[in-house]
Amino acid sequence: MTYQILLQVHIAYLGHNHHEDPVLTTQHHMQLLSSLFDSEDEARDALIYSYKHSFSGFAAKLNSTQAATLSGSNSKGNAEFVGYEGVVSVFKSRLLKIHTTRSWDFMGLALDHQKETPMQIEYCEDIVVGIFDTGIWPESDSFKETPYMKPVPSQWRGVCVAGEQFNHTACNKKLIGARFYINGYESQVGPLNTTKNLEYRSPRDHVGHGTHTASIAVGVPVANASFLGLARGLARGGAPMARLAVYKICWNPGFCAEADILAAFDDALVDGVHVISASLGTPAPLPGFFASSSDIGSFHAAQRNIVVVFSAGNAGPEPTLVQNVPPWSICVAATTIDRIFPTELVLGNNKTIMGEGLAVEQMKLPLVEGEASSTSGTCDINQLKEKEIRGKAVLCFSTMGSTVSSTAAAIAVYLAGGSALIFADSPTRQEAQVSLLPTIFVDISQGTQILSYVQTSRAPTMQIGQTKTSVGRVPAPTVAYFSSRGPSSIAPNILKPDISAPGVNILAAWPTNLPPSSFPVDDNRVKWNLMSGTSMACPHVAGVVALLRAAHPTWSTAAIKSALMTTAYTVDTSLDKMLGGGVTKPADPFDAGAGHVNPLAALDPGLVYDVETSDYISFLCGMGYSEQQIRKIISLPPGTNATCPAYPVDTADLNYPAIVVSNLQSTTTVRRTLRNVGWPNAIYFASVVNPEGVEVMVWPRMMAFTKYIKKISYHVTLTPLKNSKGRYDFGDIVWFDGYHHVRTPLVVCVNNTMNIDVVDPSRHQSI
Repeated sequence: MTYQILLQVHIAYLGHNHHEDPVLTTQHHMQLLSSLFDSEDEARDALIYSYKHSFSGFAAKLNSTQAATLSGSNSKGNAEFVGYEGVVSVFKSRLLKIHTTRSWDFMGLALDHQKETPMQIEYCEDIVVGIFDTGIWPESDSFKETPYMKPVPSQWRGVCVAGEQFNHTACNKKLIGARFYINGYESQVGPLNTTKNLEYRSPRDHVGHGTHTASIAVGVPVANASFLGLARGLARGGAPMARLAVYKICWNPGFCAEADILAAFDDALVDGVHVISASLGTPAPLPGFFASSSDIGSFHAAQRNIVVVFSAGNAGPEPTLVQNVPPWSICVAATTIDRIFPTELVLGNNKTIMGEGLAVEQMKLPLVEGEASSTSGTCDINQLKEKEIRGKAVLCFSTMGSTVSSTAAAIAVYLAGGSALIFADSPTRQEAQVSLLPTIFVDISQGTQILSYVQTSRAPTMQIGQTKTSVGRVPAPTVAYFSSRGPSSIAPNILKPDISAPGVNILAAWPTNLPPSSFPVDDNRVKWNLMSGTSMACPHVAGVVALLRAAHPTWSTAAIKSALMTTAYTVDTSLDKMLGGGVTKPADPFDAGAGHVNPLAALDPGLVYDVETSDYISFLCGMGYSEQQIRKIISLPPGTNATCPAYPVDTADLNYPAIVVSNLQSTTTVRRTLRNVGWPNAIYFASVVNPEGVEVMVWPRMMAFTKYIKKISYHVTLTPLKNSKGRYDFGDIVWFDGYHHVRTPLVVCVNNTMNIDVVDPSRHQSI
């Protein structure tokens, strides 16, 4: 093994840029790096990025000994906060993954010729939304400048970087900036493969994900958009007048190097963006806050009052797998909207079953049971018998043999020459999806009926009807089964996800040279595609944040998050409690955060929870960081005390728009402060829904605001009334002034039973 093979990309984070001069900052980085090599030339060759604008740090190719020396640690693993020569943390650059129309009407932002929502049309011309993703397809109608667009805002300092099949003229008054970052990716993965048209060395999108998310956030209105005739309507982003800046950090098939992510943050924070949308993340176990490029970048964005919105991840419905959990950014879960795609299935015995899918034309096919036509008894790849499958509709169950996903089953049927897939799965997991061939979802009960017909018929057949688009006939929203759930695995007293937004079968722009299924053998080409994931939920919230930033330019990032969370709703269109997808129970705050985003209500929240620098200092003290470490990280306003108190700091006391006590052993009191942003003279009264087995006392129960009294604190005392261990219960506190409902989720885990006696169930038999 050679010396070069031992080198890996590491990121050295030095905290706040105290030099402020980019040239001096880079010189300092080279001095540190040169001390690890025999010559300055070797150090220069090892350097990948110098982060010198928005914060201080660098990415370089180092071996484990050099990384340990730089961090001041003898450990071979990642070291966070070791404080050697001004270094805050040193960690390997990981490869993160992307989290892969009607939704805006569903959210109350209608836009048609008769009724225009003024804030979508009139606001945001001076707001710039940065999209961190796989790039952009600039020719899409979503990103065309319109005749009524004003010149590019004068405060914009970004650039339009030319590259492969992307020149400066691709940018316009709508798409005002485009950059790409590949040094980290190529240092970790190897040279980019452009010979087989697998990628573009430029901001141009060859995955489709970035084009889709950008269209959701800020796409201009485009009439008559559809996916092969389905979901037809007016497509547009949440902030269609906002400007778009693209930062391509992810590369086919959707990997994003942390070194590149941090470089994008370094540029974006000085380019002049107001909002950043990043639909990406790393799976558990999560690194510490300052050993993660996303957490570091979003922290320094918050210091500059730039809102960063992340996706929660697609690892649901199991708990504690939520990603992107720092308190200074917004984490978004995914929900359904009230649009489905019913597809009628008629068996040869004339029995009709209604499934859901995306069949663009009617088909009548022979029908076969997949498991019976498989060498392994499952609908898995390379297991189906081609002679028995070719030209037929294939029935597969998710529950047969080893668990098989609908995507794997569709590939298996396609490779065996099948013409359609009927996939039977749990009713909580049914979701129409773009695939290689028509895929129709039915529940297990329906699948069992189809199976019975196949097994009792000599020549079973099925007619698959053309899919229709149905709106308003199913309760919505429901939390998507795939959406990652809380609690946070590294900061359990901070509610994550924060909020939920549409993320299932969202129609948005798509590169016209890419197959909608993302499989190269797919011959279809579309301008608009349907995609699902928390990746789609994230830009929905980013679009709303752009509207809030335009309407309230002086609000802090924390105030904007508070407005979103305290005005969120938790009921569906039937006025029943919103369901948690993947299960048949009402959603709780670990599923949907504070609830589903409500853009119109968020414009006028009445009261907000604000977070100042001193609050973050206390929070970091509570997380175990020292005064010395905090001073390196934070740009301290004059007179700010960065000293950690001698007594333990409870992270539950951060002035967050949710109260989470993850370890309630005895009576505990937490404090919150509300700022009035509504009517100057307002009186609010508190109402409380107690979590099960917990007594909640709020004092004071009434708050009177005037033009002189704009901030008031209240205390919440929690007393356990039961013996319990490891179980979370949920309630809320609502402040009401006759118009505004300021709702704060209340999440408590009672942990006062240290030794639980084992009960013999035989002693409790029914008689």
